[in-house]
Amino acid sequence: MTDTPAGPGRGNDLDELKRFVVAHAVSQNLPADHYAPLLDRITADAGDAPGSWAYEWIRAGDELDAAGQTLAAGQYYVLGRFPFVDGPGRARALARSVDAFDRWRKAEATGIEAGTVDVDGVPVRIWTAGLDTARPRPLLVVTGGIVSTKEQWGPLLPQLASLGLAAAVAELPGVGENPLRYERDSARLFGAILDALADRADVSRTYLLALSFSGHLAVRAALADPRIRGIVGNGTPVHDFFTDPDWQRTVPRLTRDTLAHLAGVPSDTVYAHVRDWALTDDELRSLAVPFAAVAARRDEIVPPADAERLRRNIADLRLLEHDDVHGAPAHLAETKAWSLLAVQEMRPDADPAVTERLAAALAAARDAGAGR
Repeated sequence: MTDTPAGPGRGNDLDELKRFVVAHAVSQNLPADHYAPLLDRITADAGDAPGSWAYEWIRAGDELDAAGQTLAAGQYYVLGRFPFVDGPGRARALARSVDAFDRWRKAEATGIEAGTVDVDGVPVRIWTAGLDTARPRPLLVVTGGIVSTKEQWGPLLPQLASLGLAAAVAELPGVGENPLRYERDSARLFGAILDALADRADVSRTYLLALSFSGHLAVRAALADPRIRGIVGNGTPVHDFFTDPDWQRTVPRLTRDTLAHLAGVPSDTVYAHVRDWALTDDELRSLAVPFAAVAARRDEIVPPADAERLRRNIADLRLLEHDDVHGAPAHLAETKAWSLLAVQEMRPDADPAVTERLAAALAAARDAGAGR
């Protein structure tokens, strides 16, 4: 397992940790009446004893696993390592999450396959579906942000394959099993994935569904790699997150500490470290592919100025705004349908029947949301 354990530190603020994990629980459709009592039982961030963060999530996962609910168990294990591995407890949760996902994808005949990508000589594990040497399909690469693993998004793969796509799910450097350091030039991960899958997917028609911080890297990758034909993002930091000290003082400690952990620098120097990661207006204006972006008006991580910067500079921008927090967890169904439809509408080879089906799913999600 990677997600390299952190050195000695203050640990996480438990109240903040509980508040932020709810968005990820919602994204995995976990029932609130199950995870809410679990959160109440947690009284310590560190360690692996009863009452600790990792122990209680693992215990709940073990109960589900014993009941034959392997995928659900894996989702609980994923949250047991949240936000990153900092000791034996969270390392145990990460290992269990990977194992549970692997057992689920084999037992259910999902068509999901394990893969390894070489990034500058370092092996990086991914999950894939829809690969075919004889009939290579357009490729969709899915990446989460700085706290979500490939096992969190891996269950999407069969649906993506059903849309006529080859698909891969990967992690940002330093997240989950990805052993790389998170750096300014980490966008090379995308090129490495395309190179590795070029014999089984039509990587000349690649689209990136890049959530949160990975959207920033997706833009960098698209600026350099003409094989990338479109990007869909959600909560994408592009400039002011990296440069505005006033905003940075308001960013949750959990985000700052996780970013520092992945970058391998102290928390109190991380913003100075990432300052030159900001995308310039000239770079944004030179983006030659469509960018569909979801923004949240109450985002506590990405400043409103970054969405405004996208509006001013991206030539082909489709922007969906929600009155929500980072990642728009209260609008999950609508955001998922909108994002998949956005990918479909970027494809010149799109099957009209699939487009119609996704448009209907989006309309249904919006109707359901309006009725709440």
